Amino acid sequence: MREFSRSRHGAGSTIVLVPTMGALHEGHLALARAAKEYGDIVIVSIFVNHTQFGPEEDFSAYPRTLEKDCLKLEKEDLAAVVFAPSQEEMYPDGEPKTWITVNRLSDHLCGISRPGHFRGVATVVVKLFTICQPDVAIFGLKDAQQFYVIRKLTADLNLGVEVIGVQTVRETDGLALSSRNQYLTKEERGQAPILYRAVSNAKELVESGIREGERIREQMLSDIQEANLGRLDYAEVVGSADFYPVEILESGSTVIAAVAVYFGSARLIDNQIIRVP
Repeated sequence: MREFSRSRHGAGSTIVLVPTMGALHEGHLALARAAKEYGDIVIVSIFVNHTQFGPEEDFSAYPRTLEKDCLKLEKEDLAAVVFAPSQEEMYPDGEPKTWITVNRLSDHLCGISRPGHFRGVATVVVKLFTICQPDVAIFGLKDAQQFYVIRKLTADLNLGVEVIGVQTVRETDGLALSSRNQYLTKEERGQAPILYRAVSNAKELVESGIREGERIREQMLSDIQEANLGRLDYAEVVGSADFYPVEILESGSTVIAAVAVYFGSARLIDNQIIRVP
């Protein structure tokens, strides 16, 4: 992989990486399409990274559809290379001895409910950047906390990769596309768009002049409670600089209204990134 990237850089090409865990859906394909706008060579990595799974999460159950994924990319000519290493190639000693940790940005939200998750994400992203040698990397904004963590580590470690966020792709009823949506029952699927409604209503409150974080949180909680099959993980308004909860929203700042809800075993997340007027 590295030899390929070096040869393309030597020929003057710009390399764009789209890191994924596979089970590609329309949201992933949108990232690959966007990647083609930022460079000549698109690499899509497919790697189900065990180090970002929490102790209560079933790593073995995560869908693995490599052949179908490659066919989807090939159909639209979306990638020059699919990089799909094995666990043994990425972690030859099993658990790594070296970890990348991004402080503060990983303290709240998914950092609480998924211990060790962002350490695993940060570490594998640095490994993928080192192996694939991209100039640009594309990430979806559905997981805004992950995006900001990766952007921060890239800047702090001077990795020289431009990190680009792409807007969330949604179903017609607003539900964010996710590989985990396939685990929803018909009834749960009917209630799942409540996440999008909650964060959208939060954005409307901010744009209407509401500046009290607690008032916005209360509205999101009220919205989520309408889904009686859902189990709340969190509903928060946090600042984009450190992902700590915000009590008073400052004009000109950027905040994120973020929610996570369990439907059965499926944990769904959504957010709105809001520029405070």
